[in-house]
Amino acid sequence: MPEVTISIGSRQFEVACQEGEESYLHAAAKMLDDEAQVLSDQVGRMPEARMLLMAGLLLADKTASFEDQLGEVRKELAEREAELEKLRNTVVEPERIEVPVVPQAVTDGLAEMAARAESLAQEVEDRVAS
Repeated sequence: MPEVTISIGSRQFEVACQEGEESYLHAAAKMLDDEAQVLSDQVGRMPEARMLLMAGLLLADKTASFEDQLGEVRKELAEREAELEKLRNTVVEPERIEVPVVPQAVTDGLAEMAARAESLAQEVEDRVAS
């Protein structure tokens, strides 16, 4: 089991950790050290145990806040996923567009006019040819 030296509040500590966990331990120690530095800047010198307790409590408070935010985000995500699933399962009927039908009388009238025009055109051609 590796031994790692960490620094918190300008104090050195030897800590054992699992193989491969050294980087996580250093990251956690840095977070604790950052909080200890804030306390030291605000309050000044204090006993080691009290400094570690206060820094730990500050980190725990931040963690609790992040967990609350995470819970809200998870809830919102679940709502969005449910809404998305509902939309995926919704069958959208195509919009029906009705085109007006030309009345039969108009169609018949246009056909009669076309027949007359063709007859007149044929009559003109026959006169021109003679």
